[in-house]
Amino acid sequence: MDPLIWVIDDEDSIRFVFDRALSSSNINHRLFETGDAALEALKTEIPDVIVSDINMPGTDGLELINKVHEVDPKIPFIIITANSDLSSAISSYEHGSFEYLPKPFDVDTAIEVIRRAAVHRVNITRQKDKVQNTTNDSDDMEIIGKSPAMQEVFKFIGRVSKTEVPVFIFGESGTGRELVALALHNHSDRKKNGKFVSVNISSLPKETIEHELFYNDDEVSCALERANGGTLFINEICDMPMDAQTRLLTVLQSNEYMPLGQSTPRKVNVRMIASSSQNLETLSNEGKFISDLYYRLNVIHINMPPLRDRNNDIPMLANHFLAQSALETGQEPKKLTSEVLVFLCRQPWPGNVRQLKNLCKYLTIMVTGRDIQMSDLPSEYTEARNQQAKITTSIAGTSKEPTSWQEQLRNWVDGRLRAGEHDILSEATPEFERVMLEAALAFTSNHKQESAKLLGWGRNTLTRKLKELNIHS
Repeated sequence: MDPLIWVIDDEDSIRFVFDRALSSSNINHRLFETGDAALEALKTEIPDVIVSDINMPGTDGLELINKVHEVDPKIPFIIITANSDLSSAISSYEHGSFEYLPKPFDVDTAIEVIRRAAVHRVNITRQKDKVQNTTNDSDDMEIIGKSPAMQEVFKFIGRVSKTEVPVFIFGESGTGRELVALALHNHSDRKKNGKFVSVNISSLPKETIEHELFYNDDEVSCALERANGGTLFINEICDMPMDAQTRLLTVLQSNEYMPLGQSTPRKVNVRMIASSSQNLETLSNEGKFISDLYYRLNVIHINMPPLRDRNNDIPMLANHFLAQSALETGQEPKKLTSEVLVFLCRQPWPGNVRQLKNLCKYLTIMVTGRDIQMSDLPSEYTEARNQQAKITTSIAGTSKEPTSWQEQLRNWVDGRLRAGEHDILSEATPEFERVMLEAALAFTSNHKQESAKLLGWGRNTLTRKLKELNIHS
């Protein structure tokens, strides 16, 4: 179905201009003189894009945005106004407008913005359906990866989820340890009978850790009670004080615990999953972790790979996070250029997947265009790139930045392959020929026979290429 565009403006001339421009572009549309008339029509019809003036009799443009978005918050609004000051611009964006066009505006530009808004509307709807379907199918949709390292993680979840034995997950911060623990719970029989309860030891003050795990009162149950029948995940167990370790060891030994301030033990049925960014065996050898607790937790263990060891997953992860961020912010999903994609795949990622996710949120909010360029990256990334180039230059005597067209082409191919694209020659070959042909024609002042000779083609071949590539000379 063709998108429906509404234009709302009290000026006859503005409505006339939009009517002619949209009609000549074969774009389905309706015209309204007031916001009140549009709100009345909204009772029976939902547009895909709304173009509206701000200052109108009755319901003004900003009030109109609020009322329309109560019905459908995803309808893109394009605000047009003669008051092209900072206050008007800020107000329109604060109210959720898609774009802001000060009068007088170029009609062709306005039509292009309308087309972008219509595409945005379609993309948001599709993305929402996609995420909802994914959520319905799986509770661990963010465990993403095709690399061999992640395939081992998936196999581990498949083999271990149906068992009852404790699991220990080792890995750096941000590698997705909690997601694996959640997946183990979601794919187990315990999901039917109990909850998944997560306790992050590193985020709690030391004096409250035992309270969180073992204290009950009339209003609040401890983590063990909340997880009874289900799964208790203890993140960064390496930071747990010795007294709390001793109490936890009792739980693993006898399936009961002594609540703080009480003298009668309580039975509890939990599956224990723990994780650490530090080596527990080393800590136990140093006397900082109870050895018996370590061995009871480490019945089955898995090492989560850092992102730098699975960089082939970065394009897939980045596209997922960009789409997710776009859905959360109501924007069109951004796209990484090949240069940026290659650059990101070569980064060390000390913050791992969490760092990449945060970067994608930043880019979704801060980048105005759809394509993300190197200049759009935060300063710490560009500074790291410059520093890396300096180091390379000082060691090798020459910079390794792609200065030749072959190197740039190689990076482009690398980016496309990492993004999982296929049949890339069908895209590259016509563009390569287009650049060569346009450069030759420019060099010879559009002399076709001379251009064909310089390119090594016959005159008929050049004529055929001009037609195939839609080049007008």
